[in-house]
Amino acid sequence: MKKKFITLISIVLGVFLIVYIGVALTTNVGKTEKEITLDEANKSLEKMVKNISVTTAAPIKGQVDLDPVSLIDTLPEIEKFPISVEPSTSTFVEIFSSTEKSGTGVDGWLNEVAEAFNKSGTEVNGKKVSVKIRNIASGTATDYIRSGKYIPDGFTPSNELWGEMVKASGVKTTMIADRLVGNVTGIVTTKQKHDELIEAYGEISVKTITDAIADNVLSMGYTDPFASSTGLNFLVTALQNFDSSDVLSSTAVSGFERFQANVPFIASTTLQMREAAKTGMLDAFVLEYQTFTNATDFKAGYEFTPFGARHDSPLYALGDLPQEKLSILEAFVQFVQQDQYQELGKKNGFNALEDYQSELGAIDGATLTAAQRVWKEKKNANRPVAAVFVADVSGSMDGEPLNRLKQSLLSGQKYLGRDNSIGLVSYASNVEINLPLGAYDTNHQSMFVGAVESLQAGGGTATFDGIAVAIKMLQDEMAVNPSIKPLIFVLSDGETNEGHSLKQITKLIEAYKIPIYTIGYNANIDALHQISSINEAASINADTDDVVYKISNLLNVQM
Repeated sequence: MKKKFITLISIVLGVFLIVYIGVALTTNVGKTEKEITLDEANKSLEKMVKNISVTTAAPIKGQVDLDPVSLIDTLPEIEKFPISVEPSTSTFVEIFSSTEKSGTGVDGWLNEVAEAFNKSGTEVNGKKVSVKIRNIASGTATDYIRSGKYIPDGFTPSNELWGEMVKASGVKTTMIADRLVGNVTGIVTTKQKHDELIEAYGEISVKTITDAIADNVLSMGYTDPFASSTGLNFLVTALQNFDSSDVLSSTAVSGFERFQANVPFIASTTLQMREAAKTGMLDAFVLEYQTFTNATDFKAGYEFTPFGARHDSPLYALGDLPQEKLSILEAFVQFVQQDQYQELGKKNGFNALEDYQSELGAIDGATLTAAQRVWKEKKNANRPVAAVFVADVSGSMDGEPLNRLKQSLLSGQKYLGRDNSIGLVSYASNVEINLPLGAYDTNHQSMFVGAVESLQAGGGTATFDGIAVAIKMLQDEMAVNPSIKPLIFVLSDGETNEGHSLKQITKLIEAYKIPIYTIGYNANIDALHQISSINEAASINADTDDVVYKISNLLNVQM
């Protein structure tokens, strides 16, 4: 009996011990790492901000400029974009070329062909002729042409969508060739997710992708349709998927809103998209096949499914060109289409997936521009943005740098949606809240303009102190309105030399998951790149010539 009693006690104690250990080990089950980290982060943030000298400026109203954004004024001089092939004769044509074929290495196919053309001795009207190639992204090139800031003789974007937009702007557009070299754009999925989607939806297409995203079973990113050929292609293909008869109908727009509500990431550039994909945070993303096949990171474990319009690099003549220049463009097309140069294109990743036919119906340029506006209005899926601008006003910003920073913010603020909340922080050795977060109505816009215009430079560079204060402002705002989408934009021209360090603030940025977009002004600042990469935001290097245009584009995408 005594033995049984001891055995019973042992069993009870054993069960108690197992339960105790189980409870101890599962105390945090149900809590995500973010919840646990946030609790620690909040304490750390409070402590950090208390150690920062922060003042709040008296509100100053400025004169609101209600005129639309002047694109021609924001664009830098065309010399900002490099000539990748110089002409070899006095009689030549200049061609704007998309970057995937006029860059370097495997992205330099058109350059190699153009160099060969310039050495070939080709004649028109008894004169030797040549071509001049300027490397410029399709969306940016379209901005120059439509605005009239600079119109080249020829234009070879990635796809015909940009040509339609140029035509709709009133610039005379003549297609010389519908194809220089073959390419397609596609949805890249991880092999595992690809197989899951095939099993669940029967195929991979824009329709099944948008359905899967709407069903919240797929995490996908795509690129800015104002700047990226692939992003524009995806946007209009998605809209056409929701209503094949009218991409601007209420059916198409409401379908896009449902889909967009579950899109976690929109990249400003293809490079940013590639970097985000490397982190493994995305199940799928969009990319041109030529880029996909040359990217070693995607050699294994990914599947490519083409969609939308083909990217066959058409060539257009622009304006009322004299017959001589039209003949040079035609001669260049004949040269490019020779077998040896098409084979060179194949070696560089072009001219693959030739059986794919465009599934996107004809869309005129005016409709494409309207589709971009729909995207601008609906991309946040009715989730208001709260953004804090963090401006470096240290001594090195005095003079022209600060003047350009002010100009860029005053120009960029015209892109800020009225449903959003905006704040402004500036920093030198200390931090000043120039404008607390507030709804961006006309009154707040006036105070934003006044706050920007009153910025003055002097002192050290406490970048991370400024970021910490901006995070605190956003956390306070989210406590009142949890549905907001928080963003931070940092503009700086130098390395931090005062205040908190990158190491001290990195954990906070990771915990709060707030994207921090950085603009390195006249400087390639490694710390800014590191800050932006934490939560997959863009980091831009700008100088006095193009900072206004680059910031305007960034705000147009994100706000």
